[in-house]
This record gives sequence, structure tokens and C-alpha cells, in this order.
Amino acid sequence: MGVVADAVLAGGGEAVGVIPEALAGKEVAHPGLTRLHVVRSMHERKALMAEIADAFVALPGGYGTLDELFEAITWGQLGIHRKPIGLLDVEGYFGPLLAFVEHALESGFIRPQYRELFVVSTTVDGLLAALSRHAPPAPITSWFGPEEA
Repeated sequence: MGVVADAVLAGGGEAVGVIPEALAGKEVAHPGLTRLHVVRSMHERKALMAEIADAFVALPGGYGTLDELFEAITWGQLGIHRKPIGLLDVEGYFGPLLAFVEHALESGFIRPQYRELFVVSTTVDGLLAALSRHAPPAPITSWFGPEEA
């Protein structure tokens, strides 16, 4: 995250951070951020990030990245937000995850329209273009039976 923040700042952009108090004491918060919000918990962190974000972009990462990615997708499915979500698939990193999503679709655990909750690209320019064109599907209206289109 620090490398991305440095690049944003070097390019003249704004870099906003959100960190829980417990982690702020253990990790070195980026000293050059445009703004840094210190919150009480991870739940507050994710809620604030969702509130202030224009879009969600996942880069290769671990459990925290996957947690935040799937929360953004779930919140999009539920209509909590209507913001674009994208995966930057560097060197095929997300290939196994995308295969799993296809498996869940084929198994009936994800409705086909909700595969459209996120876009994927292997390049930054391609992802930014896809995000700018992205129109998320309508949020879920019923957990049971077919939904109305």
C-alpha cells in the first residue's frame, strides 16, 4: 500500500489512509498521506473506506485484500453501494480466484448477473477504462426463487 501511495503522491494525487488504532500503534502509518483517518476497529475502517471511495480496486494480496474485496462485492450485491469494483490481475494472480467464482456460478451459488459486480484487467489503463464504463447489476431483491429483471 505504501508503494501505491507513494506513486499517487508523486503523480500529484491525493492519498488517503484509514487505519485502526490497534494497527496504528504496531505499524508505521505513511507519513506523507494527504489525510490519515485513525478509527477504532477494522469494521469502522472498512465502512469509512467504502463511504469515501469512488471505486474499489484489488491488487494482488493476502487475506486482508480478499476480505475487503469480497465485502465490497457483497455490499454491491446487497445495494449498500453502487460503486465499481475491479481486480488488477497482475501476472495471472487472480486466475485461481476467478476460476473459483466460475465454479460457484456453475454450481448455482452465485447468480449470473452478480458475476458482473466486478471487472478484471491485466493492465492499469485497461482496468481504469473498464471501471469508468462499469454499470453494476441491480442489487439482490430476494434470497429465494428467481428475481425479477
